[in-house]
Amino acid sequence: MSAPVSWTKISQCRACGHGFSGVFCDLGSQPLANAYVRPQVAHDDEQHIPLRAVICSSCRLVQLEYLASSEAIFCDYAYLSSMSSSFVEHARVFVQRMVREYQPKFVVEIASNDGYLLQNFVRVGTRCLGIEPAANLAAFAQQKGVETISRFFGMSLADEISQTRGRPDLIIANNVLAHVPDVNDFVAGIKHLLAPGGLISIEFPHLVAMVRGLQFDTIYHEHYAYYSLIAVEHLLHAHGLAVADLDQLLIHGGSLRLFVRHAQEVTHVTESVVALRRQEQALGLEGEDFYQNFEMSVQALLENFRQFLIKADHEGKKIAAYGAAAKGNTFLNALGETARLISCVADVNLLKQGHLLPGTHIPIVSPQDMAATQPDLILVLPWNLSIEIEKVLAGLGLNGKTMVTAIPHLSCREISA
Repeated sequence: MSAPVSWTKISQCRACGHGFSGVFCDLGSQPLANAYVRPQVAHDDEQHIPLRAVICSSCRLVQLEYLASSEAIFCDYAYLSSMSSSFVEHARVFVQRMVREYQPKFVVEIASNDGYLLQNFVRVGTRCLGIEPAANLAAFAQQKGVETISRFFGMSLADEISQTRGRPDLIIANNVLAHVPDVNDFVAGIKHLLAPGGLISIEFPHLVAMVRGLQFDTIYHEHYAYYSLIAVEHLLHAHGLAVADLDQLLIHGGSLRLFVRHAQEVTHVTESVVALRRQEQALGLEGEDFYQNFEMSVQALLENFRQFLIKADHEGKKIAAYGAAAKGNTFLNALGETARLISCVADVNLLKQGHLLPGTHIPIVSPQDMAATQPDLILVLPWNLSIEIEKVLAGLGLNGKTMVTAIPHLSCREISA
């Protein structure tokens, strides 16, 4: 058995220090979502940590009550951004826009993963630096010509970079804010590192989209918090930063891209910022009602899907899954024993193949091996990539089989090229 992961229970908001007003969603105790299990140790006891999201009574940040060690989660990481063609294209289009509109001279990306984004700046000759704590992913980025520091980001590293390399005029922090336990040190570091007149681009899944789409599977231990515009502006303002503009994106089931500057440099905000502030206020994010019924709806969805799997099994249908994603592990572990009706899960990531899913111990196989079993139903766990994955399934010769997604509701459709 591997060494136990250290974790702590918090009683105050990690952003503003106030107490909590209630529970947003309790998914019981679960293993770390990316702690894939080697078959030879599958019989060892697996560590489970409570997975419960609570609501700050003041800044309204939704966050985990039990925090697992970031070193245990991120220092050897199995998620490769380059595995998703749609995500790679999303990054390429973003870089094109930044080069066209801002012509940055020095770009720093925090949580740069395998270099999927910065490689586009390298190709056009823009000086850039990646910061990625997972050494295995940093090595992939280096192979793409992306200079990468394999450390966690905070004020200390920000000061070191600013003194030895200068201050960037563009900082990119995509899908990392949720992964940071000490958000004040992180944001203070960004503020310190950013050059005068510089721009910060921050992307994160939007809490409103999460609630509307019942996207509870995005709750797992490496996501320490779940942000609304209200909550993130409160955090940024505390460190002398301000949102000047924003985009609402479809990526990851509904995300925000914030364009942030030093607060004293923001003399005007766009209508898109003003409109979203008003929308969140109208939806009641500053009060309690918006958060109240989420968990009840989640439990109803889970029970409905359990009954669907049981019925399919009784009918003699073979059930497989596609995409050994962290969000899929939250979903399957929340299902409980019923999830074991799934025979295997396919994934293109070689770092995952040959392992078992955490908790459920469903074997991870190659897409070709999954297709060879000729399943009747294929549950797509990363539902946000279902259009991309349907093409993959068709290419595997699974035309006519049934592709299933469970979120935001049960959906079945015949696979076609």
